[in-house]
Amino acid sequence: MRLAAIDWAMLETATAIGHAPVAACELISYHGEASVPEVPGMVDLGLRGAPNYELLQLIRPDLILTSPFYVQHEARLRSVAPVLSLEFYVPGAPPFAKAMQAMADLAAATGDPDAGARAQAETMVQLDGLAARLAPFADRPVSLIDIGDARHLRAFGFDSMFGDVLGRLGLQNAWTDRTQFSFRAPLPIERLAETPEARIVIAGEIPVEALDGLRRSILWQALPAVRDGRIYVLPNVNAFGGIPSALRFANLLAEAFETGPITI
Repeated sequence: MRLAAIDWAMLETATAIGHAPVAACELISYHGEASVPEVPGMVDLGLRGAPNYELLQLIRPDLILTSPFYVQHEARLRSVAPVLSLEFYVPGAPPFAKAMQAMADLAAATGDPDAGARAQAETMVQLDGLAARLAPFADRPVSLIDIGDARHLRAFGFDSMFGDVLGRLGLQNAWTDRTQFSFRAPLPIERLAETPEARIVIAGEIPVEALDGLRRSILWQALPAVRDGRIYVLPNVNAFGGIPSALRFANLLAEAFETGPITI
């Protein structure tokens, strides 16, 4: 079956079950932000918010993969081919179970239900193994953030993929306050002082300007986690992805904790 993906989480889901789309949107940005290898021959359909419909028609997909993020395009997409729209991210709802179900739903839609079951089983085996590796680090909560600038951060909550996976790995999320949509932002850096015992995990590369500012910041340097050497930085991961992003995050977290903290 020829698949075309508008939504990145759906693109990841299709790849996870072994049915990589023939076309998808914003592939250059996707490979950069999600840090995943390119799929040879996959056609770039342009912007997710404004896909190239002429090219989409030429591709002649059997099924178009999207999500409620792009509901305004659904009628026009259905004029090209049948559409499968699955919901991963809902404010206040952990997304991991939805992403797992999406693999089963998409596999059924492609006529290959066994592919979904295999992907689900492999996911749980990997998570169980990673949870065992991370068990020695369950002694402290994790402040899971990314950095906007030297004064502000984004804190990932329980309804983010990262926060949901963190709990499934047996680790405690230090951020238990409200979220706006998977995270809370912008937050002042000093909010990190509210959980002085936590390890700080920065999910994604720190902008150069922000990194320079943090190194000069008296406030940042005074944080207990910074002072005591409990800072970890992960490579870029798609924060609104599917199960591949969830597993990438979990693997990178285990590698970072086992390698040891860095100095900023």
